[in-house]
Amino acid sequence: MWTSSLRCLFRQLELSSLRHCSTTAVTASSLKPLKRDTDDFINLKKRVQEKVATFDRPFSEFLTDKFGRQHTYLRISLTEKCNLRCQYCMPEEGVKLSPKDNILTAEEIIQLSRLFVSEGITKIRLTGGEPLVRPDLKEIISGLNELRPLGLKHIGITSNAIALQRRLAGLQEAGLDQINLSLDTLVPAKFEFITRRKGFDKVIAGINKALELGYNPVKINCVVMRGLNDDEICDFVAFTERKPVDVRFIEYMPFGGNKWNTKKFVSYEEMVNVIRERWPSFERLSDKPNDTSKAYGVPGFAGQVGFITSMSEHFCGTCNRLRMTADGNLKVCLHGNAEVSLRDAIRGNATDDELLEVIGAAVKRKKKQHAGMTNLSKMENRPMILIDAFSLEKRLQIESLDVMMPNWGPTSSFYESGRLSSGISTYPPATILSDTQEDEKNEWLMPQTNFLSLFNFDKKPVISSYTHSLLFNREMTFSGMQTCHSHTQCSRTFSSISSNISDRENKDNSRDKSSKSGSHVNESCFSRAANFNVKSNHSDKIVEKEEKDLAKDMDVTEGNAEKPRLTHTDRDGKAVMVDVGSKVPTLREARAQGSIYLGPEASRLVKENKMKKGDVLNTAQLAGIMAAKQTSALIPLCHNINLTKVSVTCHLDESTHTVEVSTLARTIGQTGVEMEALTAASVAALTVYDMCKAVTHDMVIGDIKLMSKSGGRRDFQR
Repeated sequence: MWTSSLRCLFRQLELSSLRHCSTTAVTASSLKPLKRDTDDFINLKKRVQEKVATFDRPFSEFLTDKFGRQHTYLRISLTEKCNLRCQYCMPEEGVKLSPKDNILTAEEIIQLSRLFVSEGITKIRLTGGEPLVRPDLKEIISGLNELRPLGLKHIGITSNAIALQRRLAGLQEAGLDQINLSLDTLVPAKFEFITRRKGFDKVIAGINKALELGYNPVKINCVVMRGLNDDEICDFVAFTERKPVDVRFIEYMPFGGNKWNTKKFVSYEEMVNVIRERWPSFERLSDKPNDTSKAYGVPGFAGQVGFITSMSEHFCGTCNRLRMTADGNLKVCLHGNAEVSLRDAIRGNATDDELLEVIGAAVKRKKKQHAGMTNLSKMENRPMILIDAFSLEKRLQIESLDVMMPNWGPTSSFYESGRLSSGISTYPPATILSDTQEDEKNEWLMPQTNFLSLFNFDKKPVISSYTHSLLFNREMTFSGMQTCHSHTQCSRTFSSISSNISDRENKDNSRDKSSKSGSHVNESCFSRAANFNVKSNHSDKIVEKEEKDLAKDMDVTEGNAEKPRLTHTDRDGKAVMVDVGSKVPTLREARAQGSIYLGPEASRLVKENKMKKGDVLNTAQLAGIMAAKQTSALIPLCHNINLTKVSVTCHLDESTHTVEVSTLARTIGQTGVEMEALTAASVAALTVYDMCKAVTHDMVIGDIKLMSKSGGRRDFQR
């Protein structure tokens, strides 16, 4: 496919060259056309060179995290503003917006996008706030469209569709080829209640306009909330009967200001069951690679349905997404609160190589998965409208090109960690926290910390071989730093050390923060020092921590590096039950899968529910649930666990004549539940065999495997 594209470009180049070989005399009247042709020739040659550069190149190390996930999808927020006030997105009073000067300009967006695309990004989606409120949206899309020769394949937008009907034709002309729209109800009065604004008719008109212009499918995002719109699930499915739309039900997620609670949460499994009560033929469809949505459809319908299971069944293992906020912060996880400022870097005249180092460091720190539903509801995160920008007061953990310095008194020591997870983090040795503590407690940011812009450091950052973060050389010089000494209770001042940052930015970065711990520390009233030399005697501890974290990820520690040890046997090799009494109870979850091949005839009878023994899939589901509860009676050394949740799903894949079994087990306890999940999958498959053996014995049970486990000392994700 790319060869034909390249051949076409070379043909244009050849024709352009022939024009320049003309023997026509140069006259005054022909000078301007000739110059125009020359410019066209140069531009075409540049496009060919850029296209060739994209062929067979290895994927960028800067966009590959430590778990091997390659990030090819970039979501860019264009604005924090929105013309709606959706209840699940932001508080009723709205949110404090960043100053206009803090928002990325169109030129900065294109510049950063070009860098990302040159490294392997193939899809860019423009979000907000509401992107349609940005007046230069068409120009931004046109600029992105010019990046297609570099490898960009898709330009999409996520919109509430209020202004879509009026603007879509121009945006399509500029290069927009994918559309996601937000609509949480098909009842006009309820729309006004959810969004706190009028506009339902405009949204429907926008959807129809998109279909009229040939967008297929038009994706419609619907956040499902119990007691609010969960009664419309089937209405949305019916909406797909005659329209080629992809309605995607999104599980309600916790964000700052939306007062998230579990009572509003409706799981994917529950939604599927509701739909199948009305359409028993509602079936699973094949997903595209890296899809966040689980595809389903009713046979014969023009459109389809999807489920985005961010909370009940995360898709972190295949995540290929990065997010850039409206104020220029790179956010590697939707549910994470760690960010790194690209705006500050680009306005500090950072080179492309320096930008890539910052991007690579952030990507390398991406976690294996997010914290899970229970923990996420307790973690500080932006309101959904500001997944593109905190106000400075809300930036509790902003990973930017800043120096983080604790306040100290006249006799205090200054520790320099040499870490660019937040520019440079400067903590005393005793305050170094693990990655787990960073995620769960949000304490690593050190609330008594000062943020100082760092652009004119003498030593350039270098990539650490330990992959967790960007490390700095162990000695560097800062110019123009402000220091302080005083003895009253702490009042923090943030001071800039960069001559490249404007007075306005210095002012924006000045805040008074009170101590989270309530302890008394010396007040900092910095006095200017011309130069401040920092020598790190603390970097060794950071490196040691990085090594331990990396070893933990690889399950190689000092205790187990020599050889693995079985915990269910004693020194003599005899069976023993592990004592878990000293462990702290935690929320634990495990998922497993299995399958059983039936053959064509048995598969047909199962589909038509004509087996003599009755409903095969429902019986297998019940058997799996019962088996999970009896695991300790079947497996000799398993603990008796009080399960809080067991889920078993049996799905017939007609194309392969196979029943796919998926199970989930959950508890709050001192040991894991993977055996319960695996037992449920095994017994469910055995039950299918028993129900079908009167028809055939040529059945094969296979692929019984653990898919994930969480909550224990060692999490697992297949």
